[in-house]
Amino acid sequence: MPLPRDDRHHPQAEAFRAFIDEAGFPCVGAKAALSRGQMRILVARSLTSAWDDMRIYPALLAFAARYRAKPHLFQSFAVVFEGPDGGDPGRLSEEAFERHLWERLQSLADKDAWLGHPWDERVAADPGNPHFSVSFAGEAFFVVGLHPAASRPARRFSSPALVFNPRRQFEQLREAGRYEKLRAAILKRDVALAGSVNPMLARHGEVSEARQYSGRAVEEGWRCPFQPPGHAEAPRTDAPQASIPQAGPQSRRP
Repeated sequence: MPLPRDDRHHPQAEAFRAFIDEAGFPCVGAKAALSRGQMRILVARSLTSAWDDMRIYPALLAFAARYRAKPHLFQSFAVVFEGPDGGDPGRLSEEAFERHLWERLQSLADKDAWLGHPWDERVAADPGNPHFSVSFAGEAFFVVGLHPAASRPARRFSSPALVFNPRRQFEQLREAGRYEKLRAAILKRDVALAGSVNPMLARHGEVSEARQYSGRAVEEGWRCPFQPPGHAEAPRTDAPQASIPQAGPQSRRP
């Protein structure tokens, strides 16, 4: 696999940092990651293509390794795609962005499983389970998608982007007694920006977080297209369960 390159001075990376740094941007966690120099940004070609998946994946592994070695709060890994951008006549609708987001996550998860990495045992691999999170190199992540056609202003960036946030950070905040205060601040700022509360917001364990990744207000019967690696057409759980399933090393080739 190719070694991750340094994209910090790429125009797309600079534009993304400027977007996060805007006064009205509501996520104070992202702002903290940026101000502390803990937001790693990789620039890839197109969200609709697998062309750069073999660049994204090793960079994601490197980020997970760095986070485990030094699990400081407010660390994020952002993949900013050059296209399709807001000026592209073929720019993605919310539904199309959502579809391609899950294609990229599926591709990365399949590679992770083929290399023998276990699913983070603290979360579920089934996207219908309320304890679901994606997992890479044994580390769970909450993914935030942004793109030009997003209905929520906080998700409306000039080109598609996927931000990977280590889920363990949320537990660190809870243990420190800081989670609810931070969440309340983000909600207040988001309402000030958008004029309404995001209908997709939910706490981990109440409903599958897969519904939040794309930023689209999904319908009640929405079904996530993601398949746990190595479990094609696996049984799905769309209601809370008493136990959290785990996915060990798989043999599915990406």
